[in-house]
Amino acid sequence: MLTYKASWYGREVITIDRWFPSTKTCSACGQRVEELPLKVRTWTCSCGAVHDRDVNAAKNILAAGLAVAACGDGVRPIRRELVRQPSRPPA
Repeated sequence: MLTYKASWYGREVITIDRWFPSTKTCSACGQRVEELPLKVRTWTCSCGAVHDRDVNAAKNILAAGLAVAACGDGVRPIRRELVRQPSRPPA
């Protein structure tokens, strides 16, 4: 369903490895924490960065997706006819 909707709007879905440790990897320095139980919602890396578990995971997933796109795997320009323009209020 997600791939279909992305295609409909001229976008591409980039998948990353399902076992990518997005929660356990510091989005600031890249260091990985060995143990991080689900009950731990925030954690501090040895570099001093304080992370919310979910926000940190989102940043790491975005970075992984951008890395795939930057390496040329499936990169293509946006089709202009599918880009929605903001509607203007009536004059």
